[in-house]
Amino acid sequence: MSTTVATNLPVLDIAPYMAGEAGAAERLAAELREINETIGFMTIIGHGVPAELTAATFEQAARFHALPTDDKLAVKVNLQMQGYLPMRGSTTRTSTLSTNNKPNENEAFFIKRVVGEPGDNDGRWPADLPGFREVALQYYDAMDDLAQKLMPLYALALGLPADYFADKCDKPLTGLRLTHYPPVAYGSDQYGIAPHSDSSFITLLAQNKVPGLQVKTRDGSWIDAEVIENSFVVNTGDVLHRWTNGRFLSTPHRAFNTAPTARYAIPFFFHPNPDTLIDCLPGCEVAGEAPRYPAMTTEEYMAWFRGRNYDHVRKEKGEAPEQPAAAAE
Repeated sequence: MSTTVATNLPVLDIAPYMAGEAGAAERLAAELREINETIGFMTIIGHGVPAELTAATFEQAARFHALPTDDKLAVKVNLQMQGYLPMRGSTTRTSTLSTNNKPNENEAFFIKRVVGEPGDNDGRWPADLPGFREVALQYYDAMDDLAQKLMPLYALALGLPADYFADKCDKPLTGLRLTHYPPVAYGSDQYGIAPHSDSSFITLLAQNKVPGLQVKTRDGSWIDAEVIENSFVVNTGDVLHRWTNGRFLSTPHRAFNTAPTARYAIPFFFHPNPDTLIDCLPGCEVAGEAPRYPAMTTEEYMAWFRGRNYDHVRKEKGEAPEQPAAAAE
């Protein structure tokens, strides 16, 4: 493991904005712009998500992963990334930071849906685990609500009307991942999850009591994400990076579990509508230059991402083609 620097991520208190305080949106948007152009990661507090709901979701993640392996395999992940992904079922291949990665030392249960459309995780729910589905979906809805409330801040940060993303994200492609990182003595090219950038517009990660997230700064150093009670780490993903023509950073990060106990993570990934075209946003053009990335819909980009990183998708569909433009590190 590389040496890290214990440097805190910027902390943004969004309570005034959530309460509708005059001028709060503009102030926070300016801070958000600076953060996303320099590090791409922040910690938010004052978000309004009940701490009890977050704690309950961590408990449900632990309950699921304590099930016998056969019970988990009964709801094995499908090609749409719904259900159980066994230990070492993914290998990070979309980053140029480390290219000899061993399979990731984690297992996960995926919940994925398009908000506003029918569907219930393709029926993939564990049997005989009372309360699991109900708590997970309650948390899912709370995360979607929080992400939607953040959208005007991102629009204002880019000099766009506050409602710019409203009709592009009103049926978002979203996903909740309940991840288990067991204690591991990591070897060469081995990680809980290898250095990567997320595929999302933004990712919301509830902080837990067992640290393990590390973020790569622009000067090349890795910093530990400080665990702040009742907070969320929020980062820009590849979709927003591409949409802003590289202006907003999609920052590499990685995770380990060097604690003697299990570590759980419950990241929520928020994407635009599947058919939303991810093209260079107004105001993000560079004079005299073509856009850095070709236009793609959200679903086209996600299909490429799944095919590169998840072994069961690669096996089903064969080796995924290279992205038509270089991926963010």
